Amino acid sequence: MYISVLRNLSDRWYFTEESLHISCRFWPEVILVILPLAQAAEKETLMQESWNDFWLFRFFLNVFGYATIIIPGYLLIRYYKKKNYLETGNGICFPAIKSCVFGSETKSGLQEDISTTARNEATAASSSSAKHIMKLLFCATGLQASYLTWGILQERVMTQTYTATATEPGENFKDSQFLVFMNRILALTVAGMYCTLTKQPRHGVPMYKYSFASLSNILSSWCQYEALKFISFPTQVLAKASKVIPVMLMGKIVSQKSYEYWEYFTAVLISVGVSMFLLSSTTDKHPSTVTTFSGLIILAGYIAFDSFTSNWQDNLFKYKMSSVQMMFGVNLFSCLFTMGSLLEQGAFLESLKFMSRHSDFAFHAVLLSICSACGQLFIFYTISQFGAAAFTIIMTLRQAFAILLSCFIYSHTVTIVGGLGIAVVFLALLLRVYARSRMKKRSKKVALIPKSVEVV
Repeated sequence: MYISVLRNLSDRWYFTEESLHISCRFWPEVILVILPLAQAAEKETLMQESWNDFWLFRFFLNVFGYATIIIPGYLLIRYYKKKNYLETGNGICFPAIKSCVFGSETKSGLQEDISTTARNEATAASSSSAKHIMKLLFCATGLQASYLTWGILQERVMTQTYTATATEPGENFKDSQFLVFMNRILALTVAGMYCTLTKQPRHGVPMYKYSFASLSNILSSWCQYEALKFISFPTQVLAKASKVIPVMLMGKIVSQKSYEYWEYFTAVLISVGVSMFLLSSTTDKHPSTVTTFSGLIILAGYIAFDSFTSNWQDNLFKYKMSSVQMMFGVNLFSCLFTMGSLLEQGAFLESLKFMSRHSDFAFHAVLLSICSACGQLFIFYTISQFGAAAFTIIMTLRQAFAILLSCFIYSHTVTIVGGLGIAVVFLALLLRVYARSRMKKRSKKVALIPKSVEVV
């Protein structure tokens, strides 16, 4: 009996030892199989996060969001035009569809705009010089305050962290498209209120034509915000100053414009000045002062999109409309495109959550939008009262002040060669303003000289 019990115990011990031996061999193999899967999942998560942070991926994601609105709209416009809806349509929706697709198709000549400008200049000349100077100071102060504050806030939002402490690094805001939406929704509200409260010319352009300028405008604004993640603010300001070159190229392509020799000369000067600044830039420890290849590509995109916007808006002004009506139409489509894209990506709620976590960001975003909307109104008022030359001088000085403020507040370093490059750029811009004013005066004198009549 004892022998049988011992034999049973020995059998049980052998089974347990064998099971332990098998398990010891089995679990390492299981771990070896699971570990690569876990690493692959971690890499996939990191890759997804890196893809979401990659600017080119976000750019195409935004474009895809806009396409989901543009393509159905394009198909509807084609359908209504093919159906000849202007003659056969009726019902409650007919006025809205007519305004969006057909418009009144009446174009105003450039002579009307010239006479309006001449009236404004005559009114300004007849008013007292003290009142004239005060009005000019008001416009200059409004433009400088709006856009200098806007530039400082823009750099603060895109390059600095929020709620940073000694132990925690803080959080960066990454979605540039949400900032574009914030700017456009407030500008749309201001323009809508202005058009409602003041007398405006009868609107004639089909509404869908604003969508072209709107799309290029939101893409240029997105590039403007996104570029600050890769380049310094002074570099961005100089790139804006040098956009006269692609504007001239787009003018030749889109509007078949011709330019004077001095315009080409100043464009070359601007290119030289920008090249001097970029080649002399030194890589600093401060992350916002580093100029990267991605930043330069995004800047090139900004300049190209912005050049198309200005030339397309010039074509739209052939219709009878005011600048505020243009502001309303472009911002209406901008809000539609950006809101649709943000909702499709789920980024709208994420941005609102970021605003709720960081009250400083909410304040900065709202103030940024207010400065942008007020700046646009000051632009229209300044041009209507004093002409494009005075406006260009004020904005050129604003760009110089913006570089100085950015270097002072955010500790950007500029070398001597870079400073000379900045001086060359602004000298070329002032030369353009001077040459353009001389050309206008000369053309007015030629127009006043009576033509000789041949006596036969």
